[in-house]
Amino acid sequence: MNREDFVKNLRQVGVRAYHDKHPFHIAMNEGLLSHEQVRGWIANRFYYQRNIPMKDAAILANCPIREVRRLWIHRILDHDGREDDKGGIEAWLRLGEAAGLTRDELLNNEELLPGVRFAVEAYVNFAREKPWPIAIASSLTELFAPDLMQARLAAFEKFYPWIAADGLDYFRRRILQARRDSDEALAFTIQYCNTAELQREAVLALEFKCDVLWTILDSIYHAYANSQ
Repeated sequence: MNREDFVKNLRQVGVRAYHDKHPFHIAMNEGLLSHEQVRGWIANRFYYQRNIPMKDAAILANCPIREVRRLWIHRILDHDGREDDKGGIEAWLRLGEAAGLTRDELLNNEELLPGVRFAVEAYVNFAREKPWPIAIASSLTELFAPDLMQARLAAFEKFYPWIAADGLDYFRRRILQARRDSDEALAFTIQYCNTAELQREAVLALEFKCDVLWTILDSIYHAYANSQ
């Protein structure tokens, strides 16, 4: 298919399958979650956050193209941190602390649900086993992330004032990072998924990633549905 149709098909995945439509996300953005439900989401989502650098390292390990590696490597540093920036994982730990969780609880996976562990590890294994352009395509949920982050930040500021404002820095930083990251990933996907078969696999990869994110929320939703 041509470039325009390919990009349209990728974006349509988000329209029908992105996890902003999950009942848990809708409840979160409407201010309906209890303290325990918010903390349960933060604790379990942390397992996803801390595994993102390993997913990106797998992509790097499989990619033989220097120019791609030179750009993609910043994603690991964005999460793990630099000398002048402690990174996204640290920002998520501060979010947990602001919500009443301890660093040890998060780092020791004390609240981690089996379904969340399974979904996250499936995503990391996907990146290890699939051709690197297909693994990059799976990351294109970032196309839809800036709007989600903007809505999430507004909801937390409005409905969950018991979480200290500086604990929300992760959301603020990701609004800008996700726009940059999605532009990079989309450009690579268009350039290197350059056959009909690779384009088909790229769309399926993005659908898989949406399933991963949806499964994470399914697990959290069912575990904390009655916590009011």
